[in-house]
This record gives sequence, structure tokens and C-alpha cells, in this order.
Amino acid sequence: MPTGMMRDAERLDMSGRAALRIGIDTGGTFTDIVCVDDKSGAMRVTKVASTPSNPAVALVRGVHAILGDWGAGVDELAVLAHGTTVATNALLQGEIAGLGLIVTEGFRHILEIARQAVPEGYGNSYFWVKPERIVPLRHVREAGGRLNYRGEELRPLDEASVRAAARYFRDAGIHAIGICLIHSYADPAHERRAAEIVREEYPGCTLSLSCDVLPEYREYERAVTTLVDAFIKPHMSRYLDRIRDELGPALNKKPFLVMQSSGGVASPDQVMRKPITTALSGPAAGALGSAVIAEIAGFPDLVTLDGGGTSTDLCLIEAAKPKITNGGRVGPFPVRIPMLDVRTIGTGGGSIAWISREGKLRVGPKSAGAVPGPMCYPNGGDEPTLTDANLVLGRIPPALIGGGIPLDVARARDGLTTLAARLPGKLTAEQLASGIVEIANWDDANAIRQLTVQRGIDPAGFALLAFGGSGPAQSPAVMELMGITTCIVPPNPGNLSAFGLLAVDWRTDHMVTKVMHEEAVELAAIAGIYASLETEAAAALEKNGIEPARIVLHREADVRYAGQSMEVRVPAPSGGIDAQFVAGVTDAFHAAHRKTFGYNYAGQQKVELVNFCVSGFGRIDRPNIPAIKTAGTPKQASRPVYFGGGYRDTPVFDRASLPAGFSCEGPAIVEEFGSTTVMMQGQHLTVDPHGILIIRAAGKANGDKPQPRA
Repeated sequence: MPTGMMRDAERLDMSGRAALRIGIDTGGTFTDIVCVDDKSGAMRVTKVASTPSNPAVALVRGVHAILGDWGAGVDELAVLAHGTTVATNALLQGEIAGLGLIVTEGFRHILEIARQAVPEGYGNSYFWVKPERIVPLRHVREAGGRLNYRGEELRPLDEASVRAAARYFRDAGIHAIGICLIHSYADPAHERRAAEIVREEYPGCTLSLSCDVLPEYREYERAVTTLVDAFIKPHMSRYLDRIRDELGPALNKKPFLVMQSSGGVASPDQVMRKPITTALSGPAAGALGSAVIAEIAGFPDLVTLDGGGTSTDLCLIEAAKPKITNGGRVGPFPVRIPMLDVRTIGTGGGSIAWISREGKLRVGPKSAGAVPGPMCYPNGGDEPTLTDANLVLGRIPPALIGGGIPLDVARARDGLTTLAARLPGKLTAEQLASGIVEIANWDDANAIRQLTVQRGIDPAGFALLAFGGSGPAQSPAVMELMGITTCIVPPNPGNLSAFGLLAVDWRTDHMVTKVMHEEAVELAAIAGIYASLETEAAAALEKNGIEPARIVLHREADVRYAGQSMEVRVPAPSGGIDAQFVAGVTDAFHAAHRKTFGYNYAGQQKVELVNFCVSGFGRIDRPNIPAIKTAGTPKQASRPVYFGGGYRDTPVFDRASLPAGFSCEGPAIVEEFGSTTVMMQGQHLTVDPHGILIIRAAGKANGDKPQPRA
């Protein structure tokens, strides 16, 4: 486990000479770097090609590149913050093997039984084949002993059965083991003793305990989440070790923070205790950066569209805050950890266009990635991608990243022509490219529809915030498809996720299950639970070097109507635990239930308090986005761009030269380092005081903001 990145007693001190903070977001194609000077507010960005075989190499290259660009030394660096896809990639791309599970005697078939649920798209269970379990039945071992739901011991732990299980896993070469004993959320003693025995019998194995990973009832979700954590641990440990080795002695002395799925950062030591918390690390950073832009631009209700090289991530932000869920999934696996509610689809700049067995044109989810990359890249692949289509249409420049990656338009055109020959209708390369772009746009629009319309939300009341390398090229068209009136493009959109890493607090989450009916609430027990959780959260943050004055604790509770099987998480009042506290929680639940489902049973049905939660935050100083100049002559060129069935001479603006208050009509192209914004016919662009591009739909140039939903 890496320990050299941050000393437990080290304080995050921004008051001395060190003033530079660096955020690093590793994507499938590029690694994005943002550096902010806390003293002056100045910001610089860069991109380097990702190195999939060892992502740590690109990370360190990017850090040295931006320090060199700034003319700064390592001694001027205050902190490094990193968003990683290691956990997600390990789950989605790696073969899930080498896992074992220890359960309570009689519960060996937890994973086989699972839940009575059939994925969307299957009419009924006759057409659906249950996927292979994360652990095959032969690698599930039982341990004798039993607790009841209060944590009271009914039968002592059978240590001999645990030893037998450990020896079985050792002899079978099972390297990662999850321990999930019934009702361990109420008392972890049996699980902790079982872990001691396994370590005695099988030194060097990887262990995850459900009482640490998810101390919550529902044994199936608890078991799966624990197993996912156990599977990720070796991958994350190797990755962080590689980063430590690549950083070298000088950079290893600097605090190194890792983004969590919940929207906070933590030290590597804290992450390694529960690496499942990083399952959606990268997308979470983008959503948090978007929330900062939402407040600055004055559009608190947003749908974010983060278009990368491999995929696109979408998130709903209301009142400048992204929604957090504890019922998410990573691939096919239900993981009950706090995570930002981010939807990911397999459409990005590197998504490959292909023809299905039915002869239909498809785009993604297979991607050219960073290696070999789109056809137009130097040493690119042999299949056309969304990037190739945009290049042939003239919508992106002939070189990316400030000229760092020259693009071969002739090779891209040849690839599109070859693919078009396989389709009926004798399509030209431009017609096929337009079709590829339109399919990608509809994929994005359908994903937005799932986030909004399917939840009873009118997307017309939201703005669309576009970022990522490919997001701004697609989003103005997606806006029109969805009937959204405003699209926002922040400064340096290709690096917003890296910027988001510098705009989030340290975070630690703690939870206890204790089911209480509204009419049988134990106030003293609740007070004890919250006191214990708050002590744990504060201690975890202080151990990571957060000063007590910067620590903020938030209470929450999972509540349901008596008889329901699922809960809604709501904020819980601070202060003393009394009847007023209970009333505050129940009122918050009724309101949340109505907002989520359109109705509630206030005054008709009693509620149950199920889980008690505390989140601890270590507040940091957020970077500012300075105002830009209000005067200046925009740098403008032009080139033929394909719109609506033909090329037309289209103005191309250098974004860095656009002053605040600048406006123009579409179609138009706005280019910058790391991204390109494509405005459609009739759309209207204005530049706000902070350099944020505000694009309004045709006929909506009057500056009216979207009306929030009721």
C-alpha cells in the first residue's frame, strides 16, 4: 500500500510559499491537467496522451509539463488531486476471477438468489439469462455462528469452519476474499474475528469486510459491494504504487488526493481502506466542476454532458448541486455506496462507426481509444470514428491540442468512403459523416431523456452544460433535439473535470443501520449513533491532516414508509435528538417522497427510520474563475463547414480572443486548446463576464433563462 504520498500528521497548508494546486483527470484518450495559483488566481491547462498500459506515466508527464510551462519548481506545488478510472475499468474490462466469499452458514446461495429483477429491454424473465455470478458457487464458503438483527449473539462463531474456508482459498489460489456474515452491520465482532483467522491461515491475501465496506442491512447488496471492493483493491494498490514510483522523491512529499464517487477527495491511505469509493471517480470530478460553473453563470439547474474520447457522462444538477445516490451500479454490479448520479453511455470522440448485422449504421460503444486512436490521428486505427466524421465535415480544426496532434483529413475521408460503400444509397463521405454525427447526437439526447423525462422532469427548464474534448462539438445540436433553450460552454471545457478536482472538499462517509418505527423511536440510541458517527468522521479527516476548523459534519437518514422495501435519503437536523428532530426527519421524507415520486402519504402512513448517516467534509479554498477583458478584437478566420447538406463558408473564432459581451449568430465555430464548439444555424452566442459561452437556441436570443420546473 502506498504510504509515501501523504503523512498522517501533515497539514494542508496553503499559507506558505507553496501556492500551486494541480488537478489530473485521466481519460481513455487524454490525460487532462489544470494548475491553479491560489495567490493570483491564474490558471493554466494542458493535455497529454493517456498511456493505457500504465496511466501513471501520463499523469507524471502532465505534472512536469505544466510545471515547466509555468516555469515553476516542485517546491511551489501545494497539492495534487487525481480522478481515476482504474476501479471502473477493472470492473468493466477485466475478467472478474480469483474472488472468494465467506458467508454465514445457510446463506451460501446469496449471489444465486440475488433479486427478483430483470434488466430493462427484456419483456419478461423468459428472454433473460442471468449472468454469471461475481463469485461462482464453488468459491462460496460457509462459517458457523449467528447474530440476530440487534447484533446479539445466538451462536458463537465457528472458528474451525473459518479456518477451513481460508485453507480452501489458499489452496485454490483465490487471492481476494470478501467476508459478509449476516447482521454484521449490527455487530462486526464475528467478521473481524473471521478476518483475523483468515490472515493467520492465508497471509498476503486481500480481504474486504462488509462491516467496513457497507455496514447496512440487505445481505445481497452488501455481499456484492464487499466483493467488488475486494476485487478492486489489488488493482488500485498497484496503480497507486506505480504513481508513487513515477512521481519520484520530490513529488512524493506533496499531498496527493484521490477523487471519490461521492464528490469528495481522500488520501491514498483512506482510499485503500475502501477503494470501492472511487468507482466513478473521474465522472464525479466533472459534475462537481460543472456545479461551480452553474453558480458562476447563474444557471443553477443543468444537465451536464461530458463528451470524452471513449464515452459520454451525463449528470442532472439542481440548485447547483449534483444528485447523490446510494443505489448505483458499476456495469452489472449493484454497489450501495454514496455516488454522484452519473449516467454513462458508450459514445465519445473515439467511438467507432460500424454496420450491424441488420445493415444499420451504429456508433460505439467500441472505441479507438488513445491507442491507436481515430483514423485521422498519427498512427491511427483502421475504422472511422466520430472524430473522423467531424473532421471531414470541417467542424474541428486540422490539428488538435494547439497543433500538437496533426490530423489527416484524407485518411479519414478514405475510411468514411469505404464504410459508405457498404451501405445502400451511394452515400458520399460527407453524408455518412453527417449520419454518424446525428446518431451520436441522438444517443446523447436519449440519455438526457432518461435523466429527465423518464423521471417526470421537463428538460426545457434546464440548461445544457457541455464540456470534455468532444462535448461542445455535439451539445448545441443536442440542445435543439431536446428542446433545451440554452447551452453553456465553460472556459477550458476539455479540462473541466481536472478543474473540478480542485473545487471539491475532502469527504468521508459513515453509516449505521438500526430500523425504528416512527412510534417506537429510541432517542437515546439515535443520539449515541450520531455521536459515534460524527466522532469517526472527524477523526478520519484529522488523521488525513485536515484542521478541525475546516471540518463540517452533515447528518442524513434513510427513511421509508412502514411496509416499503426501499428508502429515501434525507437531511437530518443538527443539534439535540428529541421529538423535534424526529419531526424534522419525517417532514423532510414526506417532501422528498413527493418530489421523487409525485405523491406522499403524510398523515396517512407511519414511517420507519432505517439508516443513520454522517458525512464529514474538510473544506478547501475553491479556485476562482477571473473575469475576462471587456474590450478587444476577436481573431476570426473562416473555412468551409458542412451543414444541412452542403458546405458553407463559416466564421471560425479563437476563443482566447473573445472579450466579454461578444456576440454572434450561428453557424459558427469557436476553437480553443482542447475543444471546439460548433454552433448551428440560427443559434445565438454571447460571452459572459467570466468567459463562459452562452449559446441560445434559434429564436431565443433575448437572454431569457430557462424557467425552473415547479
